[in-house]
Amino acid sequence: MAEKGIAEKQLLSYADVFANILNVGLFDGDGVIHPEELTDVLPQSTYKADGKLREQERDVAKLWRDSELRLALFGLENQSAIDKTMPLRIMGYDGAAYRNELNAKDVKMYPVVTVVLYFGWEQRWKKPRCLKDCFAIPERLAPYVSDYRINVIEIAWLPDDVIAKFSNPFRMVAEYFSQMRKKQEYHPSEEYVRHAKEMLDLMALLTKDVRFKEAKTHVKEGASMTMRSILLDQIEEKSRAEGEARGRAEGEAYGEARGTEKTWVASARNIMKNMKLTAQQAVEALSVPTELRAKVLEQL
Repeated sequence: MAEKGIAEKQLLSYADVFANILNVGLFDGDGVIHPEELTDVLPQSTYKADGKLREQERDVAKLWRDSELRLALFGLENQSAIDKTMPLRIMGYDGAAYRNELNAKDVKMYPVVTVVLYFGWEQRWKKPRCLKDCFAIPERLAPYVSDYRINVIEIAWLPDDVIAKFSNPFRMVAEYFSQMRKKQEYHPSEEYVRHAKEMLDLMALLTKDVRFKEAKTHVKEGASMTMRSILLDQIEEKSRAEGEARGRAEGEAYGEARGTEKTWVASARNIMKNMKLTAQQAVEALSVPTELRAKVLEQL
Protein backbone atom coordinates (compact mmCIF):
# COMPACT_ATOMS: atom_id res chain seq x y z
CA MET A 1 0.00 0.00 0.00
CA ALA A 2 2.84 2.43 0.79
CA GLU A 3 4.42 1.91 -2.64
CA LYS A 4 1.03 2.27 -4.32
CA GLY A 5 0.32 5.51 -2.46
CA ILE A 6 3.68 7.06 -3.38
CA ALA A 7 3.36 6.15 -7.06
CA GLU A 8 -0.16 7.62 -7.22
CA LYS A 9 1.03 10.92 -5.81
CA GLN A 10 4.28 11.50 -7.72
CA LEU A 11 2.83 12.86 -10.97
CA LEU A 12 0.20 15.05 -9.30
CA SER A 13 2.79 16.41 -6.88
CA TYR A 14 4.51 18.35 -9.68
CA ALA A 15 3.39 21.96 -9.35
CA ASP A 16 2.84 22.36 -13.11
CA VAL A 17 0.60 19.29 -13.28
CA PHE A 18 -1.27 20.21 -10.08
CA ALA A 19 -1.92 23.78 -11.24
CA ASN A 20 -3.03 22.65 -14.71
CA ILE A 21 -5.55 20.15 -13.31
CA LEU A 22 -7.12 22.82 -11.10
CA ASN A 23 -7.13 25.47 -13.83
CA VAL A 24 -8.98 23.15 -16.22
CA GLY A 25 -11.18 21.43 -13.67
CA LEU A 26 -12.25 24.55 -11.78
CA PHE A 27 -11.56 27.57 -14.01
CA ASP A 28 -12.32 26.38 -17.55
CA GLY A 29 -8.67 26.36 -18.55
CA ASP A 30 -7.90 29.94 -17.46
CA GLY A 31 -4.46 30.32 -15.89
CA VAL A 32 -5.75 31.40 -12.48
CA ILE A 33 -3.23 29.35 -10.52
CA HIS A 34 0.47 29.49 -11.41
CA PRO A 35 2.86 26.68 -10.45
CA GLU A 36 5.24 29.06 -8.70
CA GLU A 37 2.41 30.12 -6.38
CA LEU A 38 2.03 26.62 -4.96
CA THR A 39 3.89 25.21 -2.00
CA ASP A 40 3.71 21.70 -0.55
CA VAL A 41 1.98 21.10 2.75
CA LEU A 42 1.89 17.97 4.84
CA PRO A 43 -1.04 15.84 3.66
CA GLN A 44 -1.42 14.14 7.04
CA SER A 45 -3.85 15.15 9.77
CA THR A 46 -5.02 13.44 12.94
CA TYR A 47 -8.38 12.71 14.53
CA LYS A 48 -9.47 10.99 17.72
CA ALA A 49 -11.40 7.71 17.63
CA ASP A 50 -11.94 5.15 20.38
CA GLY A 51 -9.86 7.30 22.68
CA LYS A 52 -6.84 7.10 20.36
CA LEU A 53 -5.25 9.53 17.93
CA ARG A 54 -5.43 8.25 14.37
CA GLU A 55 -3.93 9.59 11.18
CA GLN A 56 -5.63 10.38 7.88
CA GLU A 57 -3.79 11.37 4.73
CA ARG A 58 -4.78 13.18 1.57
CA ASP A 59 -3.28 12.14 -1.76
CA VAL A 60 -1.76 15.54 -2.59
CA ALA A 61 -2.17 18.94 -0.92
CA LYS A 62 -0.70 22.35 -1.78
CA LEU A 63 -1.07 25.86 -0.43
CA TRP A 64 -1.83 28.60 -2.93
CA ARG A 65 -0.06 31.84 -2.08
CA ASP A 66 -0.06 35.28 -3.64
CA SER A 67 3.21 36.69 -2.34
CA GLU A 68 2.85 36.28 1.45
CA LEU A 69 -0.94 36.02 1.43
CA ARG A 70 -2.44 32.55 1.76
CA LEU A 71 -5.30 32.33 -0.74
CA ALA A 72 -6.45 28.71 -0.41
CA LEU A 73 -5.46 25.15 0.37
CA PHE A 74 -6.09 22.69 -2.46
CA GLY A 75 -6.25 18.92 -2.22
CA LEU A 76 -6.43 16.29 -4.98
CA GLU A 77 -7.78 12.78 -4.42
CA ASN A 78 -7.43 9.91 -6.92
CA GLN A 79 -10.31 7.46 -7.25
CA SER A 80 -10.51 4.55 -9.67
CA ALA A 81 -13.72 3.27 -8.03
CA ILE A 82 -16.81 4.97 -6.62
CA ASP A 83 -16.66 5.46 -2.86
CA LYS A 84 -20.00 5.99 -1.13
CA THR A 85 -18.25 7.50 1.88
CA MET A 86 -16.33 10.11 -0.12
CA PRO A 87 -18.27 13.13 1.23
CA LEU A 88 -17.50 12.00 4.77
CA ARG A 89 -13.82 11.48 3.93
CA ILE A 90 -13.49 14.86 2.23
CA MET A 91 -15.28 16.61 5.07
CA GLY A 92 -12.81 14.98 7.47
CA TYR A 93 -9.81 16.21 5.45
CA ASP A 94 -11.19 19.72 5.05
CA GLY A 95 -12.36 19.95 8.66
CA ALA A 96 -8.88 19.00 9.91
CA ALA A 97 -7.35 21.70 7.67
CA TYR A 98 -9.70 24.33 9.09
CA ARG A 99 -8.90 23.18 12.60
CA ASN A 100 -5.19 23.72 11.85
CA GLU A 101 -5.99 27.23 10.71
CA LEU A 102 -7.82 27.94 13.96
CA ASN A 103 -4.88 26.65 15.97
CA ALA A 104 -2.32 28.71 14.05
CA LYS A 105 -1.46 32.14 15.42
CA ASP A 106 -1.56 35.32 13.34
CA VAL A 107 -2.86 33.50 10.27
CA LYS A 108 -5.68 34.94 8.22
CA MET A 109 -8.33 32.30 7.53
CA TYR A 110 -8.41 30.92 3.98
CA PRO A 111 -10.68 28.43 2.18
CA VAL A 112 -9.98 24.73 1.62
CA VAL A 113 -10.94 23.12 -1.71
CA THR A 114 -10.67 19.39 -2.43
CA VAL A 115 -11.11 17.91 -5.91
CA VAL A 116 -11.77 14.21 -6.52
CA LEU A 117 -10.32 12.88 -9.78
CA TYR A 118 -12.44 9.88 -10.79
CA PHE A 119 -10.71 7.64 -13.34
CA GLY A 120 -13.39 4.98 -13.76
CA TRP A 121 -14.58 4.61 -17.36
CA GLU A 122 -17.07 1.74 -17.21
CA GLN A 123 -19.65 3.62 -15.15
CA ARG A 124 -20.21 7.22 -14.12
CA TRP A 125 -19.78 8.48 -10.60
CA LYS A 126 -23.13 7.88 -8.96
CA LYS A 127 -24.34 9.11 -5.61
CA PRO A 128 -23.23 10.38 -3.23
CA ARG A 129 -21.81 13.76 -4.23
CA CYS A 130 -22.85 15.48 -1.03
CA LEU A 131 -23.18 14.67 2.64
CA LYS A 132 -26.98 14.39 2.63
CA ASP A 133 -26.82 11.64 0.01
CA CYS A 134 -24.96 9.46 2.50
CA PHE A 135 -27.97 9.09 4.80
CA ALA A 136 -31.66 8.30 4.83
CA ILE A 137 -32.85 11.55 6.39
CA PRO A 138 -36.42 11.88 7.71
CA GLU A 139 -38.25 14.54 5.73
CA ARG A 140 -38.98 16.80 8.71
CA LEU A 141 -35.34 16.59 9.85
CA ALA A 142 -33.82 17.35 6.43
CA PRO A 143 -33.99 21.18 6.68
CA TYR A 144 -31.78 21.05 9.78
CA VAL A 145 -29.06 18.76 8.43
CA SER A 146 -26.14 20.77 7.07
CA ASP A 147 -24.95 19.60 3.67
CA TYR A 148 -21.41 19.29 2.32
CA ARG A 149 -20.84 19.05 -1.43
CA ILE A 150 -17.78 17.45 -3.01
CA ASN A 151 -16.11 18.31 -6.31
CA VAL A 152 -15.84 15.26 -8.57
CA ILE A 153 -14.21 15.40 -12.02
CA GLU A 154 -15.16 12.37 -14.12
CA ILE A 155 -12.07 12.20 -16.32
CA ALA A 156 -13.39 9.65 -18.85
CA TRP A 157 -16.56 11.67 -19.47
CA LEU A 158 -14.94 15.06 -20.07
CA PRO A 159 -15.64 16.52 -23.54
CA ASP A 160 -12.74 16.42 -26.00
CA ASP A 161 -12.43 20.22 -25.99
CA VAL A 162 -12.00 20.20 -22.20
CA ILE A 163 -9.42 17.39 -22.32
CA ALA A 164 -7.50 19.43 -24.92
CA LYS A 165 -7.07 22.18 -22.30
CA PHE A 166 -5.02 19.93 -20.06
CA SER A 167 -1.29 20.18 -20.62
CA ASN A 168 1.14 17.34 -21.17
CA PRO A 169 1.25 14.85 -19.43
CA PHE A 170 -2.17 14.89 -17.73
CA ARG A 171 -3.86 15.40 -21.09
CA MET A 172 -2.48 12.00 -22.15
CA VAL A 173 -3.83 10.44 -18.97
CA ALA A 174 -7.27 11.89 -19.68
CA GLU A 175 -7.11 10.83 -23.36
CA TYR A 176 -6.53 7.22 -22.32
CA PHE A 177 -9.65 7.00 -20.15
CA SER A 178 -11.77 8.91 -22.67
CA GLN A 179 -10.74 6.57 -25.50
CA MET A 180 -11.31 3.48 -23.38
CA ARG A 181 -14.83 4.64 -22.52
CA LYS A 182 -15.70 5.39 -26.14
CA LYS A 183 -13.95 2.58 -28.03
CA GLN A 184 -12.47 0.18 -25.43
CA GLU A 185 -9.06 0.68 -27.05
CA TYR A 186 -6.25 3.20 -26.82
CA HIS A 187 -4.18 4.80 -29.56
CA PRO A 188 -1.14 6.50 -28.01
CA SER A 189 -0.03 9.97 -28.98
CA GLU A 190 3.07 10.86 -30.97
CA GLU A 191 3.71 13.77 -28.59
CA TYR A 192 6.72 13.68 -26.28
CA VAL A 193 5.75 12.94 -22.68
CA ARG A 194 6.83 15.12 -19.77
CA HIS A 195 7.35 13.35 -16.42
CA ALA A 196 7.15 10.07 -18.34
CA LYS A 197 8.21 7.70 -15.55
CA GLU A 198 5.82 9.23 -13.03
CA MET A 199 2.97 9.18 -15.53
CA LEU A 200 3.55 5.48 -16.27
CA ASP A 201 3.67 4.68 -12.56
CA LEU A 202 0.28 6.32 -12.12
CA MET A 203 -1.25 4.62 -15.16
CA ALA A 204 0.08 1.21 -14.15
CA LEU A 205 -1.82 1.57 -10.88
CA LEU A 206 -5.02 3.14 -12.22
CA THR A 207 -5.53 0.73 -15.13
CA LYS A 208 -5.43 -2.98 -15.85
CA ASP A 209 -3.45 -2.29 -19.03
CA VAL A 210 -0.30 -4.41 -18.73
CA ARG A 211 1.46 -2.26 -21.33
CA PHE A 212 2.04 0.48 -18.76
CA LYS A 213 3.57 -1.96 -16.28
CA GLU A 214 5.78 -3.39 -19.03
CA ALA A 215 6.78 0.03 -20.37
CA LYS A 216 7.71 1.61 -17.04
CA THR A 217 10.53 -0.91 -16.59
CA HIS A 218 12.18 0.47 -19.76
CA VAL A 219 11.78 4.20 -19.13
CA LYS A 220 14.47 5.98 -17.15
CA GLU A 221 14.08 9.08 -15.02
CA GLY A 222 13.89 12.19 -17.20
CA ALA A 223 13.64 10.21 -20.44
CA SER A 224 12.34 12.10 -23.50
CA MET A 225 10.02 9.81 -25.43
CA THR A 226 6.66 9.84 -27.19
CA MET A 227 3.76 7.90 -25.77
CA ARG A 228 3.74 5.71 -28.85
CA SER A 229 7.42 4.88 -28.51
CA ILE A 230 6.96 4.15 -24.81
CA LEU A 231 4.01 1.83 -25.23
CA LEU A 232 4.52 0.34 -28.68
CA ASP A 233 8.11 0.48 -29.88
CA GLN A 234 9.71 -0.93 -26.76
CA ILE A 235 7.08 -3.61 -26.29
CA GLU A 236 7.32 -4.50 -29.98
CA GLU A 237 11.10 -4.76 -29.56
CA LYS A 238 10.57 -7.08 -26.62
CA SER A 239 8.19 -9.17 -28.72
CA ARG A 240 10.75 -9.33 -31.52
CA ALA A 241 13.44 -10.47 -29.10
CA GLU A 242 11.14 -13.10 -27.66
CA GLY A 243 10.21 -14.20 -31.20
CA GLU A 244 13.87 -14.52 -32.17
CA ALA A 245 14.55 -16.58 -29.05
CA ARG A 246 11.62 -18.86 -29.84
CA GLY A 247 12.82 -19.14 -33.43
CA ARG A 248 16.30 -20.17 -32.33
CA ALA A 249 14.88 -22.75 -29.95
CA GLU A 250 12.54 -24.13 -32.59
CA GLY A 251 15.38 -24.21 -35.13
CA GLU A 252 17.59 -26.13 -32.76
CA ALA A 253 14.79 -28.59 -32.02
CA TYR A 254 14.11 -28.98 -35.75
CA GLY A 255 17.82 -29.57 -36.40
CA GLU A 256 17.93 -32.24 -33.74
CA ALA A 257 14.83 -33.90 -35.20
CA ARG A 258 16.30 -33.81 -38.72
CA GLY A 259 19.49 -35.42 -37.44
CA THR A 260 17.52 -38.24 -35.82
CA GLU A 261 15.43 -38.63 -38.97
CA LYS A 262 18.56 -39.02 -41.14
CA THR A 263 19.92 -41.66 -38.77
CA TRP A 264 16.74 -43.74 -39.08
CA VAL A 265 16.80 -43.42 -42.88
CA ALA A 266 20.44 -44.63 -43.06
CA SER A 267 19.72 -47.56 -40.73
CA ALA A 268 16.60 -48.55 -42.68
CA ARG A 269 18.44 -48.46 -46.01
CA ASN A 270 21.18 -50.62 -44.54
CA ILE A 271 18.91 -53.45 -43.36
CA MET A 272 16.80 -53.21 -46.55
CA LYS A 273 19.96 -53.91 -48.53
CA ASN A 274 21.43 -56.60 -46.30
CA MET A 275 18.21 -58.35 -45.29
CA LYS A 276 16.21 -57.80 -48.47
CA LEU A 277 13.36 -56.07 -46.62
CA THR A 278 10.78 -53.61 -47.93
CA ALA A 279 10.78 -50.07 -46.62
CA GLN A 280 7.75 -50.75 -44.45
CA GLN A 281 9.36 -53.93 -43.04
CA ALA A 282 12.59 -52.07 -42.30
CA VAL A 283 10.78 -49.30 -40.45
CA GLU A 284 8.87 -51.82 -38.36
CA ALA A 285 11.96 -53.93 -37.70
CA LEU A 286 13.83 -50.86 -36.43
CA SER A 287 10.85 -49.66 -34.35
CA VAL A 288 11.11 -46.17 -35.84
CA PRO A 289 9.08 -43.74 -33.68
CA THR A 290 5.53 -43.30 -34.97
CA GLU A 291 5.91 -39.52 -35.44
CA LEU A 292 8.92 -40.06 -37.75
CA ARG A 293 7.76 -43.07 -39.79
CA ALA A 294 6.00 -41.13 -42.57
CA LYS A 295 9.04 -38.88 -43.13
CA VAL A 296 11.47 -41.84 -43.07
CA LEU A 297 9.34 -43.81 -45.51
CA GLU A 298 9.25 -40.86 -47.93
CA GLN A 299 13.03 -41.01 -48.19
CA LEU A 300 13.41 -44.77 -48.66
